[in-house]
Amino acid sequence: MTDNVRRGRDAESRAADYLMKKGYKIIRRNYQIRGGEIDLIAKDGDWLVFIEVKMRSSDAFGTGAEAVTKKKQQAIVRTACRYIYENNCANSPMRFDVLELTVREGRFYARHIINAFLAN
Repeated sequence: MTDNVRRGRDAESRAADYLMKKGYKIIRRNYQIRGGEIDLIAKDGDWLVFIEVKMRSSDAFGTGAEAVTKKKQQAIVRTACRYIYENNCANSPMRFDVLELTVREGRFYARHIINAFLAN
């Protein structure tokens, strides 16, 4: 496992822990299809939530949310559509969130952006 993969998995685990403390139920981690991946899929009450996790050590090159480009959003939406189809959950309300994790002086800080982008 490369360092980048290890850091990504660590960030996703920390994000999942953060969300579970907020009452979310994690349904799936690293859901992948050809051409796309969703870091976390969770339930927030009745809501089905597709979550992109971004970890940064600083905002010098932009925030985590800024790294979720329109192209990345489209890939996430396409992947979410496949998940919805495979799991027969088209009637659930759903949204797309971004969870930024920033590491400063060995501490993690979370910024959860609910409804970060739309599926259009």
